[in-house]
Amino acid sequence: MNSFGFLLGIATLFIIGLGFIWVIRGERYFGTLWWPYVMGVGALFILGSLFISNNWVSALLGAFGASLIWGSTELKIQAVRSEIGWYPFREKKILPPFADVIKKWKAPSL
Repeated sequence: MNSFGFLLGIATLFIIGLGFIWVIRGERYFGTLWWPYVMGVGALFILGSLFISNNWVSALLGAFGASLIWGSTELKIQAVRSEIGWYPFREKKILPPFADVIKKWKAPSL
């Protein structure tokens, strides 16, 4: 019996669950302008998973990268949830480098 798929599914479910937590906390303290950096790190993780020979590490790194890319698109929606009172709202956010340039970009959404 091969348990790789089952265990990978459980691990991916855990990674996705952590994604919900970091999106909520990340938007609260950092705001939505960090989305290009989060998306870039997620893409790097996915690309890095292509060069790892260990199946477990490669699969988990790819799943984590995909979760980061999903989370970067979810930051904007989380900001709306915070503004309407579903989650705690924090006025003072930590701005990323080049925040004035990023403000001009349209945030992605899925």
